[in-house]
Amino acid sequence: MIKLICDSTSYLPGELIEKYNIDIIPLSVILGPEVIDETQITNETFFARLKRSAFHPSSAHPTAQAIYSVFKQYTAAGDSVLFTCVSSDLSTTFSTALTVKNQLLEEYPKARVEVVNTQSNCMGHGFATLAGAKAVAAGKNMDEAIAAINNTIPKIRLLFIPESLKYLQESGRLNKASALAASVLKIVPILTVKDGKLDLHAKIRTRIKAKKVMLAELLNDIESGGVSDISVMHVNDEKEAQQFMASIKELIDIDINLVSIGPVVGAHVGPGTLGLAWVKS
Repeated sequence: MIKLICDSTSYLPGELIEKYNIDIIPLSVILGPEVIDETQITNETFFARLKRSAFHPSSAHPTAQAIYSVFKQYTAAGDSVLFTCVSSDLSTTFSTALTVKNQLLEEYPKARVEVVNTQSNCMGHGFATLAGAKAVAAGKNMDEAIAAINNTIPKIRLLFIPESLKYLQESGRLNKASALAASVLKIVPILTVKDGKLDLHAKIRTRIKAKKVMLAELLNDIESGGVSDISVMHVNDEKEAQQFMASIKELIDIDINLVSIGPVVGAHVGPGTLGLAWVKS
């Protein structure tokens, strides 16, 4: 049997995790002396605590021991392991998992353990993982499941707009000069993940216009070839996300997943971030 596992920054909705029997290995958010598995705290609780804290949040990849304990329970039972993870340019989860893989293969030489770098995060990571999950559910073998993931990765589009540049600047994802210039000029950046790295997609004058640009990009892909999945994502602002979903559904009759981005990514982009992700056909 192939056991599919992914890290928590995919932020896959619970019903999809259950449907495809996916195990989740959590990353952690750090707030001063506290290290918290992000699956053990809600966004509401985390950001409420952050407001009262003197510390800026940071994040940490899963420890080798945490990954080892999950992988081993399946390899020891004779199952193959397929692990998908956040971009290696955004976290060291990938390299840590490869170290664990090599350790396990020394202990279980006949085991099959595969680690796939999705080159994305949030539902970009999630959609790549779902491609593998659907392949496994259809009875495909390991090589076919990995191929399904790798074929999906280049088709994924991921766009998001932060409410403020404060968190990106403080986390080191954006330099202070750029953050200050954008603030003074009232620029709303549309960000993306390109080739595994955080990248600027466009600079827009207002948040309303930025949302229209994201929607236009989606509609263009729908008209030019179609899309297979769509997710609206948010960091601790479900109301705006619901409104954005409604504006999409006014234009196209299509299923959309609503995804809450957790504290690890939320700590870098900040509350109020709104995102849109889809897979081109």
